Amino acid sequence: STIAKLLAQKLGFLYLDTGAMYRAIGLKVFENGVSAGDEKSVEELLEKTELDIIYDGGVQKIILDGKDVSAAIREHNISTYASDVSKIKAVRLKMVDMQREIASKQNCILDGRDIGTFVLPNSDLKIFLTANVSERAKRRWNELRAKGVDCDLEQIKKDIETRDYNDSHRDFAPLRQAEDAVAIDTSDMTIERVADKITELVKSE
Repeated sequence: STIAKLLAQKLGFLYLDTGAMYRAIGLKVFENGVSAGDEKSVEELLEKTELDIIYDGGVQKIILDGKDVSAAIREHNISTYASDVSKIKAVRLKMVDMQREIASKQNCILDGRDIGTFVLPNSDLKIFLTANVSERAKRRWNELRAKGVDCDLEQIKKDIETRDYNDSHRDFAPLRQAEDAVAIDTSDMTIERVADKITELVKSE
């Protein structure tokens, strides 16, 4: 998401944080004490859910049932709920409909685990960003520590591995690289270098 936001600024495109949408549903499931594995209960909760994405001063805000939850959805424990509810077909279809509608109206950058394969399979440019698990865990750990959150590096690594497994093994719209996507391993690259490389690819389209 850091790369996607930077690219949007560089190119003057809209940035749509799709992961935040799933986090919002995960947050609602958590706050209502519903098991993320109980598909029927989650679907019933989804029917009573109002989710909006607004831009205030160029900053994306996630509004869940009339409340700004942009900060709450970033709590570390919500990541697991987001991954679990994203496996439910009804949840994905609702989110994808919203994402496609937004993308149909303007140039935009979307980041998520099924964008190139399912959400926007006909997009002009697909990038499959990856990095080794240790590096990703370290980045997340630094991000949380910078926010004053006390966290365990090894637990974050385990959570990332679990999420990767869940997302790549779900039946509906699993995580995988699209055949026509450009793969970029960012393990040893700076944020600026990654952004510059993708910008070059966009301009060559």
